[in-house]
Amino acid sequence: MMAKASRRPALDAPRGRGGMLSRPPAPSRDRFGRFTEWVARAMGTPAFLLGLTLFCVAWIAWNTLMPEQYRFDSAANGFTALTLMLSLQASYAAPLILLAQNRQDDRDRVQIEQDRQRAERNLADTEYLAREIVALRMALTDLTGEVLTRDVLRTELRATLDRLDSAEAGEGSR
Repeated sequence: MMAKASRRPALDAPRGRGGMLSRPPAPSRDRFGRFTEWVARAMGTPAFLLGLTLFCVAWIAWNTLMPEQYRFDSAANGFTALTLMLSLQASYAAPLILLAQNRQDDRDRVQIEQDRQRAERNLADTEYLAREIVALRMALTDLTGEVLTRDVLRTELRATLDRLDSAEAGEGSR
């Protein structure tokens, strides 16, 4: 008699697609967030407004001009079905637009924080470079015994570059 195979896989065997892994993955929040942003962008376009206007005009024209048996929304009742459809559309549009706006606010908050950190790093780098320049000027002042001005520094740098150029030219001719 053969023993029944255990439903549990061995610990050294990879799991199959059964159990919890067989459920379809839950929709990600990011996918829904991107959808809300798409809805918010689409509702703010002239094409959407034109389409909605044409839809309403066609609805009203159909229910006003067609024979009585083909009408489905009475003008006598103030186009109740059209009003309900537009209210339903608005009741879904408002929260979707708010969700998209919240996502944009979150992105703006992160961007502001990154900009602040970048500005702090730039300030620290600038202060460091300023201290280094002051330290160089002080060191050169101690060597020359005179106050180091911009012109003196340029003259000294040109003289050093000329010495280096002449040294390279002398080595190149040998």
